[in-house]
Amino acid sequence: MPWVIWITGLPGCGKSTAALALKERVKDAVILQADALRKFMTPNPDYSEEEREHVYRVLVFTAKNLNELGHNVIIDATGNRRKWRELAKREIPEFYEVYLKCPIEICVERERARIETHGAPKGIYEKAGRGAPVPGVNAPYEEPLQPDLVIDTEKTTPHEAAERILNLLK
Repeated sequence: MPWVIWITGLPGCGKSTAALALKERVKDAVILQADALRKFMTPNPDYSEEEREHVYRVLVFTAKNLNELGHNVIIDATGNRRKWRELAKREIPEFYEVYLKCPIEICVERERARIETHGAPKGIYEKAGRGAPVPGVNAPYEEPLQPDLVIDTEKTTPHEAAERILNLLK
C-alpha cells in the first residue's frame, strides 16, 4: 500500500535534505515541497495564517490524490500548525509524521550558512528579526504530539535520517 510521509520541523532543521536523501532510496516517491507550492499559489507570499491555511490544505489534498493514484509521497513542509498534519493523518490511510527536532540556534546557523535552499526563501531568520512571521521565532511551531518518528538532526546525518524513515516503513 502506498504511503505518505510528512517531514516536519523548524526552517533549517534539514527537512528538504532528508526528503531528498529518502527520495534517493525510494526512486518512485514524489516530493511535495510547501515552498514550491507556495511560490506557485502565492507569487508574493505574506505568510499570513490565511495564506498558510490555503497552502497547507492544498498540500494535503494533493498528497491525498497522489496517494490514491498509487504514489508514495514525501511532504517536505514545516506545517507549523498541528491541525494541518492532523488533517493529513485523518485523510490518508498510510500516513506517517516524521519530526526533525533541532535546536533553533542550529537551524539559524544552518540557514545562514546554506548555499542551496531547495526552494526555501533565503534569509528566513534574518527576516524574522524585521517582523516576518517565521515559525519558532514570531509565529508558532506546534511540535507533533505523537509523531511516528523523531529524529534529532543535530546528531543525525540526512542519510541516517532517510534510513530511519525507511525502517519505519518496513
